[in-house]
This record gives sequence, structure tokens and C-alpha cells, in this order.
Amino acid sequence: MPHAGPDRSRGRRIEVWFHRVDGRWYLTGMPVPRSWYANLRANPRFVVHLKHGVTADLPATAAPVEEPTRRRVITAVLDLQTRPDVAARVGRRQDLDDWLARSPLVEIVFDDEQLRTASSTRSG
Repeated sequence: MPHAGPDRSRGRRIEVWFHRVDGRWYLTGMPVPRSWYANLRANPRFVVHLKHGVTADLPATAAPVEEPTRRRVITAVLDLQTRPDVAARVGRRQDLDDWLARSPLVEIVFDDEQLRTASSTRSG
């Protein structure tokens, strides 16, 4: 899980969910208001801090996600809930309509061109 720090003035870090769908990276979360999402909408520049397996700080920009990509990404994220390791953490199956209507979702566009190219060519 990365830490995203959109509030650079305070050096704030928070844990958020990220997923790879169709070779692109996305940040999302439960369908409730999220301050990180409001911050990224106001100032889309942030840093992804990787800490599990690989340690790195990756500058990026949060890009809006429009239909039908939004539906495809959220459907893929919710489909992960059929995996036992994910289902144990989530507790109950989430509602697709609720996620489509209210979940925060942005695409991570990394500054590093090689990272963007590598992340779009590898399978997810």
C-alpha cells in the first residue's frame, strides 16, 4: 500500500488502496468522503511512498477517471473481494452501485516516463 502525501506543507502521509487495472495504476477507497481525495482534486501533485517489498518515493499526478473507465476499474477492484485474503479484510461484499456513485477514484500518472511505460506494458 502506498502512502500518498498531497498536503506537502505538513508533510502528511496517509495509507490508501491502489490497484492496477489494464496496465494503469489507480487510487481508490470505500464510498465515503475522503480528505485525501478532496486534497488531490484541489492539488493533484503528490508522492507515492512505497514501503512493502520496494522502498521508493515516486512523484505523480492524480488524474480524474471518467466513465466507462470508472466502471471498469471499480468493477475490477470489487471483483478482488472474491479472493479469500481480501474478503477477510473487507468483511462483506461491497455494493457496486454505491461504489460507482460515491467512491473516490483517481489514476496515478507517474512523472517518470520509464515507470509509466513499464506500468502500462506489464500485466496486472
